[in-house]
Amino acid sequence: MQTSPNNPGHANSWYAATANDKRVRPELEGETEADVCVIGAGFTGISAALELAENGFSVVVLEGERIGFGASGRNGGQIVNGYSRDLDVIARRYGQEKAVKLGEMSLEGGEIIRRRVATYGIRCDLVDGGFFAAFTDKQVKEMAHVKANWEKHGHTGLEMVSKSEVGRYVKTDRYVGGMIDRLGGHIHPLNLVLGEAAAAEGLGVRIFEKSRVTGLDMGASPVVKTARGRVKARYVLVCGNAYLGSMLPKITDRMMPVSSQVMATEPLDAKLIEDLLPANYCVEDANYVLDYYRRTADNRLLYGGGIGYGGHDPANLTGVIRPNMLKTFPQLKGARIDFAWSGNFALTLTRIPHIGRLSENVYFSHGDSGHGVTTTHLLGKILGEAVRGHAGRFDVWASLPALPFPGGRTFRVPLTVLGAWWYGLRDKLGV
Repeated sequence: MQTSPNNPGHANSWYAATANDKRVRPELEGETEADVCVIGAGFTGISAALELAENGFSVVVLEGERIGFGASGRNGGQIVNGYSRDLDVIARRYGQEKAVKLGEMSLEGGEIIRRRVATYGIRCDLVDGGFFAAFTDKQVKEMAHVKANWEKHGHTGLEMVSKSEVGRYVKTDRYVGGMIDRLGGHIHPLNLVLGEAAAAEGLGVRIFEKSRVTGLDMGASPVVKTARGRVKARYVLVCGNAYLGSMLPKITDRMMPVSSQVMATEPLDAKLIEDLLPANYCVEDANYVLDYYRRTADNRLLYGGGIGYGGHDPANLTGVIRPNMLKTFPQLKGARIDFAWSGNFALTLTRIPHIGRLSENVYFSHGDSGHGVTTTHLLGKILGEAVRGHAGRFDVWASLPALPFPGGRTFRVPLTVLGAWWYGLRDKLGV
């Protein structure tokens, strides 16, 4: 990982370079106590910590690197509602009752983000609106089906887009139509999680960076250990996701780290970037291995895509993403790329988040499978609810089976790559 020259400990991303808060929090030293110890200072952990602090709990957060170091501070910055699998898939797998309950929660992540931005005055370049782009008529029909199903669960912000209307949202001839989500949007994700962390600290939460957890005693009074300190707590929340490591195999054996690559152009002429994305909506396409992109507050095009199962990065990040950007916007052939970075997210076999208990008072959440910006905010809040004694929604999620990847750790990557190749081939053939 190339590190940021002006924000040490972070990837060399546009986000790290433009972070509002570059303060380095102290490392944990010695022994301390709290009602709750949270492992991981990404969206899930900080969302849970803020929920608990708002309700009067004392909280310590331990982060192995920096706040927002992982996917929370490196992603495409898109507020995409729902989950990585559609609600009709959830109904077929787990029954209509659970699909209804998950549907009731499916817009809440975005609502939490907007509420916290407003409540705490978080400066994270929040812009409303998202566009899902279709390459084929088949993808348009699938979107129409998703729209109808979403509306059964109360989502009224969706609207189909014909080929003649695509230019309102993106000026390219690649798409045959699509769908807009007026409840979607985009943000500067690192500034969002940093702003939420500062809000939590304002309510008494103590956050320690460079404090990687080395051990966890899961007795009646859990103890979390780092290289130089210990936290005694009534409850522990494990929110490490793709950067958790191998300390807790019950969690990590049911997820795979997957890398995605992102780059940002130089600041573009304002007229040019406004012409490319007139509505300033974020965009993602409907392919299995998808591209996603948006405008930034300083008029760059931030473009992401590609995938690396097992968390492996390509040697040339721009070589993966730039050709796709130029297929979409050939007029950017001469644009300079100022930043290129990658980051890992946690993928589950079911593509549904994995939530549960390791003991009576040690809870975990991970595996948002590419839909983490909104889902992590929802599930962090739900972890906080469970600690507060309101575990109804937590138990719905915990009841969903989490399956190990076929082939174990040895073969999970090649088998997943084979599956992705098949779905990618279907996208290319339009079947």
